Amino acid sequence: MDTVIVQLPEPRPEARRESPGGLVSGGPSIRPASLGRHPGPARPAGSTRPAGPARPVLLHLGPGEAAEFGRGEPGRPVAIPLADQGVSRRAGEITAAEDYWRLSNFSASATYVVENLEGAGEHVKVAPGRLGAPVPFEFSRVLLPALGEPAAFKVFAPQHAYLEGESDARDGERTVSPFALDPTSKYFLVLLALCEPRLRSPSAASVPGVTDVVSRLRALPACRELTRSAVNYHIDYLVATKLRLRDTPEEAADGAGRSGGKREELVSLALRFDLVREEHLALLPPRRGG
Repeated sequence: MDTVIVQLPEPRPEARRESPGGLVSGGPSIRPASLGRHPGPARPAGSTRPAGPARPVLLHLGPGEAAEFGRGEPGRPVAIPLADQGVSRRAGEITAAEDYWRLSNFSASATYVVENLEGAGEHVKVAPGRLGAPVPFEFSRVLLPALGEPAAFKVFAPQHAYLEGESDARDGERTVSPFALDPTSKYFLVLLALCEPRLRSPSAASVPGVTDVVSRLRALPACRELTRSAVNYHIDYLVATKLRLRDTPEEAADGAGRSGGKREELVSLALRFDLVREEHLALLPPRRGG
């Protein structure tokens, strides 16, 4: 059985020694022997350090095995050390399952975030005191509030299994796809240009205006004659026909407002159901300045 792998965080050079009796922050990474002293019936399988000082330190956990993270306590180091003083000594624990893992938040006040490193802003929040929250991502980054930059470490789960072939029964009418989009069409390019900021940076708050979309797509040979009216037509087509949105707020009068209701609803739906993904960004012209 494949294991869940934790990439231990790099020691921070600016970290300082804690109070007497505490752990030394910023020192050498925990050695395999100390990882084996994890309390409780489920023990980590061990840590391996590949050759070369620049290689990350990895911790392997088999199904049912667990590892705590945090600053650690005097005489009781944790398997996943996070040196920031804003992180609890016993901040939480991860437990490996079959092809996923669970996260427990031991904090009484801090919410932890697990980011999907393959998704466009997809994440899971783990509330204070939550135990055994399942994490479905294959490649994840766990973020904890800290005094400096957020404390973080990465977790890699085994590759997920997927159904092969069609799942529909052979008899009866075939299932019709609710969102049949053609990536070679102009309306898809318009949708992609609307979604681009949030695909590249999940924290992007605003959706591009119609003028921005025209400017972004004009460099493509098929869009050299694209106009604002055409973009508005494609937006209406997506709303009414392709994605069938209902009760959408009205657009700004000139179609260029930064809070256009139709555009906001289109982007939210497209990203929620992965209708537009990061690999589609290759269809857009290169951005100026890289």
